[in-house]
Amino acid sequence: MQDSIIRLESATVDVVIKTHPFAEILYWGKHLRHFSSQNTGSLVRPVANGRLDIDVPLTLMAEPGHGLFGTPGIEGHRQAQDGSPVFKTVGVERQGQTLTINAKDELAGLRLVSEIHLDGSGVLTVRHGVTNLRAQAWQVDRLAVTLPVAERARDVMAFHGRWTREFQPHRLTLEHDSFVLESRRGRSSHEHFPALMTGTPAFSEMHGDVWGVHLGWSGNHRLRAEVKTDGRRYVQAEALYLPGEMALEEGETLWTPRLYASYSACGLNGMSQQFHRYLRENIIRFPANKPRPVHLNTWEGIYFDHDPAYIMKMADEAAALGVERFIIDDGWFKGRNDDYAALGDWYLDEKKYPQGLKPVIDHVKTKGMEFGIWVEPEMVNPDADLYRAHPDWVLAMPGYPQLLGRHQLVLNLNIPQVFDYLLERMSWLLGEHDIDYVKWDMNREIVQPAHEGKAAADAQTRQYYRLLDTLRVRFPHIEFESCSSGGGRIDYEVLSRCHRFWPSDNNDALERNTIQRGMSYFFPPEVMGAHIGNKHCHATFRQHSIAFRGLTALFGHMGLELDPVSADAQEREGYRHYAALYKQWRTLIHSGMQWRLDMPDATTLAQAVVAQDRRQALLLVSQLAMPDYTLMSPLRMAGLEADAQYRIMLLDHPDIRITGEGGHTMRKLPEWMLTPQTVSGEWLMEAGLALPVLDPESAILIGFERV
Repeated sequence: MQDSIIRLESATVDVVIKTHPFAEILYWGKHLRHFSSQNTGSLVRPVANGRLDIDVPLTLMAEPGHGLFGTPGIEGHRQAQDGSPVFKTVGVERQGQTLTINAKDELAGLRLVSEIHLDGSGVLTVRHGVTNLRAQAWQVDRLAVTLPVAERARDVMAFHGRWTREFQPHRLTLEHDSFVLESRRGRSSHEHFPALMTGTPAFSEMHGDVWGVHLGWSGNHRLRAEVKTDGRRYVQAEALYLPGEMALEEGETLWTPRLYASYSACGLNGMSQQFHRYLRENIIRFPANKPRPVHLNTWEGIYFDHDPAYIMKMADEAAALGVERFIIDDGWFKGRNDDYAALGDWYLDEKKYPQGLKPVIDHVKTKGMEFGIWVEPEMVNPDADLYRAHPDWVLAMPGYPQLLGRHQLVLNLNIPQVFDYLLERMSWLLGEHDIDYVKWDMNREIVQPAHEGKAAADAQTRQYYRLLDTLRVRFPHIEFESCSSGGGRIDYEVLSRCHRFWPSDNNDALERNTIQRGMSYFFPPEVMGAHIGNKHCHATFRQHSIAFRGLTALFGHMGLELDPVSADAQEREGYRHYAALYKQWRTLIHSGMQWRLDMPDATTLAQAVVAQDRRQALLLVSQLAMPDYTLMSPLRMAGLEADAQYRIMLLDHPDIRITGEGGHTMRKLPEWMLTPQTVSGEWLMEAGLALPVLDPESAILIGFERV
């Protein structure tokens, strides 16, 4: 047994794998200072009475043929034959912290390759590839990655949501059976972001053992946390295949999406920090090494009402406010005056732009800004020339009525002519115009996706990847944003192809606090679009101060979503102020270590970013509702250097009033707000900082500088 034991290790996490006769993870947890393969003998399990007379391994593929009665990792058949494979290891290759395990089932005619890599960040990545070795096709019904977690992982946390209210966390205690989340909407979806976390009871931001997993896949998916009747626990993730969708011909290989996994012994923050480091070192690649520019997007400013002269006025005002990238949204192409028509007709609307786009682009460039544009290539309106000419280009099951979503249908990217048309039109747009940025939308769910009568949701996702990959090769200087009506297509696989996500179509700062916090568990702020919206929010009709909107947008990739021409002077001054504040701190925000701080009052959210060298830190405290208590509890910082001294700086706050007509929430501010204070990092982390009593829907920004 000892010869079959392999340890993958990092500074924080170890994974110990038994490779023969079957691949099984024996340990996934904290880095072991003292390890010997002989130690694994302590984990050889007894055999319980009343069950099978042998030990049942929980293998990487979780095959039922071993006698595992939990949810299988593989299901399929060859015309009802070869439906219960059991893979036996035939070869193992190791390069550094990467392990490749080759296994086979001769009877079923299948080969399995498992790739396991433990990154220096502590993030574990796993994927499986199954190959059909026989002449007859093998129908794949399920192919998942299964990872065991410790028996003490009794709490589960995941996200639910909907359009304009994404990344909403929920928790449960899992003592028996399973928790499942899945998306059948053709995208990673607003409703069920493909990730979950499990950990010790009441794990929090700062405390507890946590195992977090994320499936890097932009289509249908299923994730599961399960407890076997013998007490063993595991998490499982897979692309979800529709009936008959996936069949392997002889020699064909199907790979699972990569499962990204992070173990932390110090709560959710440790998990997130490992994911953020992994993304920054391995996946996020911007075309140019420069700060993330301040955006202005025209959508909530003018919607479909495009007048080049007015848009150039918007550009003038945007530049004066400090905007660095100007994006024209929906409404620039032929016949697009509302969302009922013209999707698919990717030709310039010459009635709106009689001189073409070039004068507007040139004007934006003369103001020192980059230029971006909106597209939604995967969609078509029935009221469009493209649909009238090619109604058979729609992704649909023949014979059934075609259901509209947002007045549109989905183009079948599996049809070569469709793919070529979109590639040609996007190449015209990006090749004939000086465009730096593309906001790529995908605004509806997919119902009955089929190509030539066969389910094709998986194939549609892969063709989207291919289209985007091809455009990125042709136009390597262009940045792409994955928008998908905000939150609909956010995952690590699409992040390898784009440079920014739009987390939600909701710019309400109160809602954005929860949405952006939820997204922060798996993504760093430099890829999270965070815009200051109109004072009167278009999604909720709530109104917030410019201070609350500005500070809420600070800990992301900041932008404006409005018309600066029609804004009053006070609002414009606020936009200018927060754009400047963002520029002052964006290097720290987009490179530092993120911390979400545990707070005793659920109405208060606190988040911080600390420089890698711990010389600087930012703290944002947001008050979402009336506090539960008369006074705010002292806030204990995190991530500072204990032996260092830090100057506390009040950087931005609402117009805090300590008295007023009829009284207010405070008679006196905390002393550090009145008299300069220098305090040790240890004291700030262990004893804390007194906070003012904040009004509902307001925030305060505090800085720390090592002296």
